[in-house]
Amino acid sequence: MYNLSLKRIIMILAVCALGVFYSVPNFVKDPKTTLPSWWQPVNLGLDLQGGSSLLLEVDINTALKERMESLEDAARMSLKDARIRYQNISSNENGLRIRIENPNSRTKAHAPLRKMDEGLKVTEDGDTLVVNYDEQAMNNFKLKLVDQSIEIVRKRIDEYGTNEPSIQSQGYGRILVQLPGLQNPEEVKALLGKTAKMTFHLVDDSTTVLEAKRGKLKTSSRIVRGSLGEQYVIVKKAAVGGETLTDASVSFQEGRPSVSFKFNNLGAKKFGEVTKNNVGKDLAIVLDNEVISAPTIQSAITGGSGVITGNYTAETAQELALLLRSGALPAPLNILEERTVGAGLGADSIEAGIYSSIIGFIGVVVFLLLAYGLFGLFTTISVFMNLFLMLGALSFMGATLTLPGIAGIILTIGMAVDANVLIFERMREEVKHGRSIRDAIESGFTIAWATIIDSNLTTLIAAGVLFYFGSGPVRGFAVTLAVGIVTSLFTSVTVTRLMITAWYNRFKPKALPI
Repeated sequence: MYNLSLKRIIMILAVCALGVFYSVPNFVKDPKTTLPSWWQPVNLGLDLQGGSSLLLEVDINTALKERMESLEDAARMSLKDARIRYQNISSNENGLRIRIENPNSRTKAHAPLRKMDEGLKVTEDGDTLVVNYDEQAMNNFKLKLVDQSIEIVRKRIDEYGTNEPSIQSQGYGRILVQLPGLQNPEEVKALLGKTAKMTFHLVDDSTTVLEAKRGKLKTSSRIVRGSLGEQYVIVKKAAVGGETLTDASVSFQEGRPSVSFKFNNLGAKKFGEVTKNNVGKDLAIVLDNEVISAPTIQSAITGGSGVITGNYTAETAQELALLLRSGALPAPLNILEERTVGAGLGADSIEAGIYSSIIGFIGVVVFLLLAYGLFGLFTTISVFMNLFLMLGALSFMGATLTLPGIAGIILTIGMAVDANVLIFERMREEVKHGRSIRDAIESGFTIAWATIIDSNLTTLIAAGVLFYFGSGPVRGFAVTLAVGIVTSLFTSVTVTRLMITAWYNRFKPKALPI
């Protein structure tokens, strides 16, 4: 043991050197511009760097209402195929209501209506059938709705270019978006506030807007406002859905900004058929219930792509292309809370964290030197190395450091010496029992090892539980605590042992300096 192999020494020194190397960017001014992307400092969270925080709520009722509206046509088709007469169909977020006066027809309608979608149930309310989802299907729908919303929000934020955003579910139907470094969230709020649901509808040329307002409006059509204040009468049912879009980008038509879009194979086929069968008619492009363009179909468009023209600037065209690329939100998002943290407050938090770390470190060092002398000095060096390894590991992982994370670092400063205290106290006991210096040192490291593993493993499990069940700052604390446990285990046993071994082999002491 006291003639460590060269290979083992090199491995220990290599790990230490790697930790120091990856921690270096944290001490460099403007590392984002002066260092390569793979060699960057720890990311600072919202509470340290300053920035904006938005708490969003998914409008689940609106999504349910739209889902039920989409089932209206399916219900009509199902009842028609089953040759069941009905008097009326209406829908809201609570389900479909289908009035069927004939009792036998009502009973016969249960089966085809349940088959429209998985998880549907049918109940009777007098002469009306109520169709909605059962509890399990409803829960799955809501969970999927929130997950899809988080994914779309993440895509939009990434496209916008915000550095190290934090986007996560918080409570029932809510999404917490933290944007470090962003002091003015207005543009992001506008970006997230748009559902960006784009559909293509044929314009109903059988009536004018004025006639439609007077009552001459088909049940299959509706009046929609245009982006410039004008109005259109369009067919309710979309000819092509926006979910088939695969890409969108800014282009220029006659020197003016526009937006080019592409469909997937299914969308291209539908778009080709619609344009082929409706040459000469107007096709309204509807974005969030507003007609942004209504060009006339000149010929069949079979290439699976198209162009949206209008009164766009380069910025508005870029914004529309971004929204279409990232996809439509499955439901509107409402902003419940907006919070801005100033950079000065974040700097104060960092300064307080540094002072706390220094005070804690000095207290630990004084205790070690008074209690264990030379071995306390070895442990102090290990604690220094532990800080470098922690910082390097967090930088390598691309972790985000928050104020609770700093608390985790301060905690591990004290925990880093636990293993050495156990080892040194064991050495003292062995010497008292008459064993030689060499045997006492050997026993201190080998016998205390099981206890060290147990104590650190239990703390590591606690950190894992915090990470799994926690969110935001709690997870930040758990990450730094877990990393600190691993690095302190390495430094307190391996690095300290290397130094004590080198000291023993060099000086051959007659007594322990503790």
